[in-house]
Order: sequence, then C-alpha cells, then structure tokens
Amino acid sequence: MTGFARTEGATDVCTWGWEAKSVNGKGLDVRLRYPRGFDFIDVPTRERVAKRFKRGNVSLNLDINWTKPQASVTLNEEVLELILTAIPKIQDAVPDVAPPSVDGILALRGVLEQNDEDFSDDEVKALEGALLDGLEQLLEQLAEGRDAEGARMGGVLHDQLATIETLSEEAGELAATQPDAIRQRLADQIAALADDMNGIDPDRLAQEAAIVMTKADVREELDRLSAHIAAARDLLGQDEPVGRRLDFLCQEFNREANTLCSKSSDTDLTRVGLELKAVIEQFREQVQNIE
Repeated sequence: MTGFARTEGATDVCTWGWEAKSVNGKGLDVRLRYPRGFDFIDVPTRERVAKRFKRGNVSLNLDINWTKPQASVTLNEEVLELILTAIPKIQDAVPDVAPPSVDGILALRGVLEQNDEDFSDDEVKALEGALLDGLEQLLEQLAEGRDAEGARMGGVLHDQLATIETLSEEAGELAATQPDAIRQRLADQIAALADDMNGIDPDRLAQEAAIVMTKADVREELDRLSAHIAAARDLLGQDEPVGRRLDFLCQEFNREANTLCSKSSDTDLTRVGLELKAVIEQFREQVQNIE
C-alpha cells in the first residue's frame, strides 16, 4: 500500500518534523532515519509501526532543528597564559620568525574548549513525549491514506472477481457439451478404423471412452473456483488485514485454471481457461498491494 504523511511540532529546545512514505511490499520492511543521539527513538518507533501495519515498505525520517544552543565555547585562560609567556622566548631563539596572529593562537589545541549543553531531565522527557505523540499522529495519517487507497482497490478486486465468476459460468456451459463431443469424436475415430478393429472387444472400447471422458471432466475444478470466489469476497468484506490470505487464494485460483486448460479438449473451453488465467493474474497483482 502506498501513502505519505507528515507531522510537525516544537518543544522548548527544538522544532521537529516526522515524515513517512509507504510503498507496496509482500512483507513489512521499516526503514528509519534520525539525527545522531536519537537512538532512543528507534525501538519504540519500530514497535508502533509493526503494531499498525503488516505489509509494505515504510520509510520514516525525523528532522530536528535546535532552538536552544547544543554547545558553548569557553576560553582556557591558563593555557592561553602559558602560550603568551612562551612566545617571547621563541622570538628570542628565532628572531626571523613572523609574530603569531590571534587566529593562530586561538587555533592551538586547548585554547578554546567546546562544552556540550546539558538538557534538563524535564526537557529530555518533554522532547521524547512530543516525538512519540507526533509519531502516533503520523502513523494515523499514513493509515488513513492507505485505507483510502485500499477502498479504491477493493472496488477493482470485486470487479475482477465478477469477471472470474462470469468466465467460470461460461466454462461450465462449455464443459457440459464436452461428453457428447468426446463421444462423437471417439465414434468417428472408431468408424474410421472399423476395418482394422474386427477383433476388438466393444466393452473395452466403452471402458476407454469412459476413461477419456472422466479425464476431461472439469466440473470439480469449476466447483472449486466457485468456492474460491465466495471465499475471496468474504475476505474482502472483513475489516482486518487479509492480503496474505488473498495471496494464498490466488495460488488456488491459478491451480484450478491451469487444470481446466490441461483437461480441455475444446478450443472454446481452452480460450475461456486462458482468459481466466489472465484475469486471475491481474487479481493477484492487485492483491500484492493490499494490507
């Protein structure tokens, strides 16, 4: 299922923004990006996504813009004093050396020190809570978008099931004429070979004819197709993830259509069987996209 969502917010120390994108996938694959130092958000985020969704490639990105300084710079006066004291000695020892610049002195290690700004426990808890609340809003928006797409796809799937049902009924009408067609074809073949078959047992001929007609009987496949159509409609009417079960049902649809084509001894029935396979494949492709 595809979808997109974004939520934003702010605390005393920063502004933040969640962004989520979802594309089709057979399973659930969560990809999460966040700034350095926000590892604490990883596990709860993945747990919330897994609780909400069962399929799809879901990518989430967290942006942070600090409004409170994260670090400050202080001058180490002791180190600076030692350096300034050493400069005249160096100049006396090396008279031709150029005098040091202010930039050069400040660039020396230890003169300037960077101190990370410590946030209070209350600020940290407020930020974590705001981010998780924003995540819940984000996933709700993403779910609504996926649900809207699912509703549209549901109409497509119902139309495809109706086509499968129509083709199955047509196959049933054609299959009903197969025994007579097979019987007539065997009779014509036997008549053509009559001069060479004076010694053949009529009962044996009848037995062989019955075997041929039994092998060509597709009523069992058509009955299973009808059952699969009813099962698929029942799944589409449920208010829960059914993508994996529909995916399995598509395999059963395809198996019956393949068997129908292999048993067919009639060009019209074969044509219907091939059309069935095409529609079932279209149905399967759509099923891959739902939760």
